[in-house]
Amino acid sequence: MPTITLSSVRKSYGSGPPAVDNLDLEIPDGSFTCLLGPSGCGKTTTLRMIAGLESLNAGTITVGGRIMDSTRDGVFVPPEKRGMGLVFQNYALWPHLTVARNVEFGLKVRKVKPAERVERARAALAMMQIDWATDRYPAQLSGGQQQRVSLARMLAVNPNVLLLDEPLSNLDAQLRLDMRAELKRIHDETGHTIVFVTHDQLEAMTMATHVVVMNKGVVQQMAPPMEVYTRPTNTFVARFVGSPPMNLFEVGGAAGAGDPFTDAAHDRILADRPDLAGELATVGARPEGLRMLRPGEPDPADCFVFDAAVKAALPTGSSWTVLVTAGGTELYLVAYTDVGAAPGSMVRCAIRVTDLHLFDASGSRLPDSAAEAALTEENAKTWAS
Repeated sequence: MPTITLSSVRKSYGSGPPAVDNLDLEIPDGSFTCLLGPSGCGKTTTLRMIAGLESLNAGTITVGGRIMDSTRDGVFVPPEKRGMGLVFQNYALWPHLTVARNVEFGLKVRKVKPAERVERARAALAMMQIDWATDRYPAQLSGGQQQRVSLARMLAVNPNVLLLDEPLSNLDAQLRLDMRAELKRIHDETGHTIVFVTHDQLEAMTMATHVVVMNKGVVQQMAPPMEVYTRPTNTFVARFVGSPPMNLFEVGGAAGAGDPFTDAAHDRILADRPDLAGELATVGARPEGLRMLRPGEPDPADCFVFDAAVKAALPTGSSWTVLVTAGGTELYLVAYTDVGAAPGSMVRCAIRVTDLHLFDASGSRLPDSAAEAALTEENAKTWAS
């Protein structure tokens, strides 16, 4: 399967800011890469440029070393000659054709012989576990079943690259869960290079081998999903990835700092990391990393411990999302047992200092300590194996 490389790619519409701005990106051979970000961040535009549905204003796109689009060289390979399969949010099935005929349609356009068309369509439908519906029409199928047919139609032509633009967004929660498992299975079985656009971080975290977080047409971070989660490269990624989102608060003389809570956090961190004096500006804490101490429980030696007032406890079924106030800062924490704390009550909270995320005044992640760097390297080796 081919590696996809985008070099200094730029795309603008009219006189506004660029939709994609000087993008350098390499999508590895055989990867399941998710382009993740909020609406308007440039992820769909990037996908459409890879597909050849949008032309570049500047830059070069290569697939497997073959130039597909280059403003410098004056090369543009049309979409139908790029060897890619596309699935969009709209299933785009022909309503007057049976499921089998829908799946055969792309093969017919490519002038594949009838017997081979039938066989390849049957194999694709079997892979998507929808071969029982070959003689039905799209209107006789559920949304999830129609999406399976759409994916089967794409797989039947045996593309080198699969491009998926939010294909699950029209499905209900259970069908989305089922289809995530199906897409992961397809990738495991075929080894295709898959590029998947989504604004849903759960989709990216559960399916991807690589996540590309984008904002305002610029890549913020590209890494395996757990690295994006555990070591966000800046405060944008830290806020965007995670539910509830990471708690971020400013310390050390930054705007909004100066209350007892932020001062105590600043001092506790610098006690372990004096090398960060003058650089530390923002601290992040994942809600699931925070915990309430039991009454009378001693302060853990490796933790930052603070008093907080409970504002709300919100049950989610499997856990409780608790909003507390420490000084002038609101923080969310996640508890997996009933916290039993009424709004207004005071609680003692703790988080391990090594679980805090540290950023400078520009919002960029500060270097890890030697111990954290060693753990990160070990985790990277485990991931690679």
